[in-house]
Amino acid sequence: MDTYSVDIVYQAISALFQGTNPKEQEKANKWLQEFQKSIYSWTIADELLHQKRDLHANYFAAQTMRNKIQNSFSELPPHTHESLRDSLITHIGQIDEQTDSVIVTQLSLAVADLALLMATWQEPISDLLKALSPHPSAIWPLLEVLKVLPEEIDSRYLRLGANRREQVHKQLDASAECVLEFLCVCAQREDLDQQRIWNATLRTYSAWLVIHAFPLSHICDNALSQLAFRLLSQPVETSGKLHDNATECVCALLSCMGTRSGSVDADPQVARIFEAVCQLETAYHLSVAHEDTDKTINYCRIFTTLCDAFSLDMFESQHALKGLDLVLLCVGHFDYEVAEITFHLWYKLSEDLFQRYDEKLTARFRPHVERLISALYRHAQMESDHDGLIEENNNFYDFRRKVSDLLKDVAFIVGSGACFKQMFIILQEPNTTWESTEAALFVMQNVAKNILPEENDVIPKVVEAILNMTDQTHIAVRYTSIMLIGELCDWIENHSDLLEAVLNFLLYALQQKNGLAPAAAIALTSICAACRQKMICHISGLVEIARSLDSFQINNDVAIGLLKGISLILTKLPREQLQPALREIVGFQLQPLAQLLESSHCPLEKGERSDPVYWIDRACAIIRHTNPDVPDNVEHPTVAILNDAWPLISRVLEKYQSDLRIMERTCRLIRYAVRMVRKQALLLVEPLIKQIVVLYALQHHSCFLYVGSILVDEFAKSNECITGLLEMLQAFIEPTFGLLQLENGLRNNPDTVDDFFRLASRYLDCCPLQLLQSSLITPIFQCALIACSLDHREANSSVMKFFVNLLTWGRSSNQRHSECRPLVIELATQHGGALVMNLIQASVFQLHSYMLADVAEVLTELKNAVTNAQMQPFLAHALEALPKKNSGGYVTATQQQLDEFSNTVLRADTTKAVAQALKTFTRLFR
Repeated sequence: MDTYSVDIVYQAISALFQGTNPKEQEKANKWLQEFQKSIYSWTIADELLHQKRDLHANYFAAQTMRNKIQNSFSELPPHTHESLRDSLITHIGQIDEQTDSVIVTQLSLAVADLALLMATWQEPISDLLKALSPHPSAIWPLLEVLKVLPEEIDSRYLRLGANRREQVHKQLDASAECVLEFLCVCAQREDLDQQRIWNATLRTYSAWLVIHAFPLSHICDNALSQLAFRLLSQPVETSGKLHDNATECVCALLSCMGTRSGSVDADPQVARIFEAVCQLETAYHLSVAHEDTDKTINYCRIFTTLCDAFSLDMFESQHALKGLDLVLLCVGHFDYEVAEITFHLWYKLSEDLFQRYDEKLTARFRPHVERLISALYRHAQMESDHDGLIEENNNFYDFRRKVSDLLKDVAFIVGSGACFKQMFIILQEPNTTWESTEAALFVMQNVAKNILPEENDVIPKVVEAILNMTDQTHIAVRYTSIMLIGELCDWIENHSDLLEAVLNFLLYALQQKNGLAPAAAIALTSICAACRQKMICHISGLVEIARSLDSFQINNDVAIGLLKGISLILTKLPREQLQPALREIVGFQLQPLAQLLESSHCPLEKGERSDPVYWIDRACAIIRHTNPDVPDNVEHPTVAILNDAWPLISRVLEKYQSDLRIMERTCRLIRYAVRMVRKQALLLVEPLIKQIVVLYALQHHSCFLYVGSILVDEFAKSNECITGLLEMLQAFIEPTFGLLQLENGLRNNPDTVDDFFRLASRYLDCCPLQLLQSSLITPIFQCALIACSLDHREANSSVMKFFVNLLTWGRSSNQRHSECRPLVIELATQHGGALVMNLIQASVFQLHSYMLADVAEVLTELKNAVTNAQMQPFLAHALEALPKKNSGGYVTATQQQLDEFSNTVLRADTTKAVAQALKTFTRLFR
């Protein structure tokens, strides 16, 4: 205790917030963080709050109290809970109008979290209302406590558990009527700061609406709902903050409507709310007239939420479509940021219509979507005085990208062909401006993929106009036209008489230095992918493009895409043409790489020609997408190329071994090379294994483990390779375990966990008996037991996949390798208890809910490998180890719930049933 006292803590706070020496401030910050973790911080923070020396000390004390309750409540013995509660209520009661709002929030959260955690506090809402509501100065903090309490129920830090959450919801439901009455009285009080109280009251009301605490009959006509609508109907008089809170309130109210059973036509209360929102149209127009964009955005949110809440009604009632008209009013606003708010609604509507697959229903919404597309066309227009292209990563570029996604989603409602024709009509209008032309082409570009290749009415005219564009046409129009040509690749494949002209057009654009080259390269890639067979006669020209790649004004990602397109054509070449063409194109990448290896003075610049990755990625794209159909008994045309390239690849591995990025890309190249020629890469196996084993021991790059798994996949089914591959695994184990056994080794090296267990799974897939008979399986299994708790998605998935692949061989139905079964059963019998224990502990305390399906699969396979008589005690022991009560004193899981979970798992016939039981069970502790 000697190191902590009120005065010493106060000195540290002063040093942190008022000091001028950065080193001393850092030192004070670390000291205070350690202090907050100590048991003494409870009493000292309480004392600081009583003393109220200054703002910083008060804030620190309030934050400390909140953090301690949230994260360290178990430090307090149960008999101290009541005194802590009383002290906090006293602090809340001493808040006045001068108290900083941040301190009020922290203290309110502390009280709310305590109310949720403290099982013996039976009626917190009633107690708080009795203690604080009679005092005018305490109304504001009381409202803040009432606001944050329902918000904290699902806090992932408190981990209340399903039982406690249900109990709290019942408490709140029971208190809802008196809370609503209190809120209505507060809203009508005239002895308090009206703006502050209205803001606080509406925020609190919204928080209770979100958890659906009030019955529908109580929320439609009460004073607070009326206040919110009244404020929203007067946009000029209502302050911005109050307008925001009234908006939140109405949106929360509408979300409650979404869960109702009555329809807008059948339920008078629902109809009143619907009409009240519709009457805000006048206020919306007023906000537009006053150019108050923030309030306009609020109305847009309300109208969009209205359609969300009444989405089912819109499918059944013509009247409910009025909401969609209001949304379209907002979409037509001159500011595209207003329109963007509605996008999620259109996504949802298009998804619903697509799933229902009802032409009559789709036709009902067609006029609305036509209006939407017309508005998007206007919003997508560039400024008339804009000279060049749109710069990437600015707001308008991002907005057009979202428009692009939305157009692709909703086009089917009106028909892509109809949309294309609608834009074509705009193009034909006299005196069409360049920005209108570009926007129409942009819309066409986003629906072109879905137009039937047989279309012969509009597209030929559009393509002809594009091919005849002059250099005087605005650069943005030319850019979008080129992108449109790329999207029409399937149509061009069906109209091959135009292919030559299209290629000449794209080649000309590719050679420009004005920003058109990237669009031309992307379009050419699409043409190559769609017209593979018909592009064979142009292979010599494509090889020349590959040779001249760095003369074009394109970045490396676009160049890689172009190489991918060329490689798809290579695949279609006859064998005698494929090998020389491939050797030449791969050589264009490997020769500069070889020069980099020879150069000792050239500094490595990431993403530039001096970066090995620049060339490796290009070579990888070529190898990956050149997939000729070659029978196993015929020599692959690329084997010789790969064998010749191996010395260079080996030198890259050696020279840049400490650079993880280069090693990962090189390993990816090896992966695709081996995958392409498969067992014909046999000559590379031995030197490759020797090198990656040595490099892994030195550098611990997990990509070497991944290469190992590729080799196992391709060669472990050949008896002559199994011994060498097991030796490789043996060599990988020592450095892997050494790394993972360090402090936080699993958490700091998820890629190693992922790739190591992926490798182990490959052995179990390809040569299970040899691995199960070896001495390696037990330490690998034990390592996997520890790795169960790692909450990294991919790494944990690989661990679970390892267990599944292992236990699968223990099934009674296993006929393929029946000699594996007794070995697996022995492992499962010996380590099954530890496995179930670790899986249950990880599921409850570490893993995210989306990871539990993998755990369920392991439990299901373990059940298949052992008997229920063995599985039952495994489960019983694991469940017995779980805490029966939480730090607040409430029951986490009843014995009935534990038994129910155990019985469900034991009886379940499917993985899905186990996964559902696991998800339900873990909620008891979260």
